[in-house]
Amino acid sequence: MFQRMTKAGTVLGALIVMGLAGNALAFDGQPTAPNRSIGPEDLSPTEALRAGARYYYSGDKAAALNSLQYAAENGQPMAAWKLGEMYAKGDGVAEDDLKAFEYYSQIVREHGEDRPDAPDAPFVSSAFVALGSYYLNGIDGAVPKNEARARQVFTHAASYFGDAEAQYELGRMYQDNNHRMAVRWYNLAALKGHIGAQARLGETLYALGSSDKKKARGLMWMTVARQQAEGPEASWINAMHEQYFAVSPEPVRQMARSLADGWLQQNRPDVLTAQVPSQ
Repeated sequence: MFQRMTKAGTVLGALIVMGLAGNALAFDGQPTAPNRSIGPEDLSPTEALRAGARYYYSGDKAAALNSLQYAAENGQPMAAWKLGEMYAKGDGVAEDDLKAFEYYSQIVREHGEDRPDAPDAPFVSSAFVALGSYYLNGIDGAVPKNEARARQVFTHAASYFGDAEAQYELGRMYQDNNHRMAVRWYNLAALKGHIGAQARLGETLYALGSSDKKKARGLMWMTVARQQAEGPEASWINAMHEQYFAVSPEPVRQMARSLADGWLQQNRPDVLTAQVPSQ
């Protein structure tokens, strides 16, 4: 997924600098042993979450797993989310999509109706997105594909939590059969800075465009996305932009360039600055 849960990862990483340096301490002030199970006589669930975050970012993922499991079993959605991510990616554990699915399901089940401005909301909305992706693609032998369920899960995250990744996924689901809904969801995500949504919004608007002005609006969004794209998504965004730029008449190209520069100047001036050669 593109740009998935950068915010949640940042929040979890921030636990490291919240006065948590040093060894994890039990209630008696003695260091806890990472090679045995953590229990209430050692750490509270919140302290276990913090210890797990510190162990994880220091590279001791086995100790992190122990702490995070205890925290997740005792109501900490951040811990359950991190475990889901670890199992989904095979990060410090054997890759296991079903375990990841179970952790994300736990979060949705226990916290799906939490306030969208709650501290844990980024982790909850991310769990919805991950769960929706599993329903959309299925897990061999365990979770059958269920597009209707995926749409339902994405819609909750997109509407209730305002999650840009969920809005993007809904746009993709609607793009081939309901252009109006696709534009609606892509636009919401694009305005939040979701680069993939900006590119897909541009593609959809260009295809729908009945005038040079409307096509230029589509090419503008593709240009905005291309100027910001990096990493794995840069390849397909660049290819998309080149495809539509090549078939556009010069007036459309010029209009799109002007609109894109204006948008970037207002929203991402750092991108324009980076393009100016040093003197």
